[in-house]
Amino acid sequence: MTDVPGSGKHNHFTGVVDFADEKVIGRPTIYVYEAPVRLWHWVNALSIVVLAVTGYFIGSPPPAVGGEAYDTFYFGYIRFAHFAAGYVLAVGFLMRIYWGFVGNSHARQIFYVPFWNRTWRAGVLQELRWYMFLAKEPKKYVGHNPLAQIAMFVMFTLFTIGMIVTGFALYSEGAGRDSWQYALFGWVFTLFPNSQDVHTLHHLGMWVIVTFVIVHVYAAIREDIMSRQTMISTMISGERQFRDERED
Repeated sequence: MTDVPGSGKHNHFTGVVDFADEKVIGRPTIYVYEAPVRLWHWVNALSIVVLAVTGYFIGSPPPAVGGEAYDTFYFGYIRFAHFAAGYVLAVGFLMRIYWGFVGNSHARQIFYVPFWNRTWRAGVLQELRWYMFLAKEPKKYVGHNPLAQIAMFVMFTLFTIGMIVTGFALYSEGAGRDSWQYALFGWVFTLFPNSQDVHTLHHLGMWVIVTFVIVHVYAAIREDIMSRQTMISTMISGERQFRDERED
């Protein structure tokens, strides 16, 4: 069993036999992300891609095409894909909140930042130094490192909530004042009476999330290589492996 901090019985060493000197090299593997979290991650990622691409074209429409409207319903398809992906994102996010309550401790990390914890705050500074190539060795974390937790909470969780709220508010304009969308999100127009302001906020929010995705993918690949622990495969198998070799 491994002494790396983790969750009990799921911690183990995977052994690799070295036939040259007949030694076994053990690598600690810890079960981190449960199946619902992993499924949500990839469905959510696909939804964001569809929303970003279609949202861009909604904000910057393609040139008009001549002919009968029923022959060129491209923009209608773009809007439908955007709305469908928006529903998938919103329902998935609600389910993700639910799993934050019933799942393991790692399922809750994207919903808060423990700024009151001195060790956690020190970890933020350490990770800043590591990402700026000022630290020689990374610290090992079973779940998100402190800096990643901040990015997930601020740039993903908070902005996703904002995108869902403003998105359904804009949708309610077409659905009408008697729709459930307007009943739940119509208050947005009390804060921003000009609908164009809501459009602008929604559009800017898209670019924040796109920026987050770029940084997220870069950090995952970088840490997978440089920190000697699995990142990408962890969101497929659920297990994080620490590749620093240990001989048994």
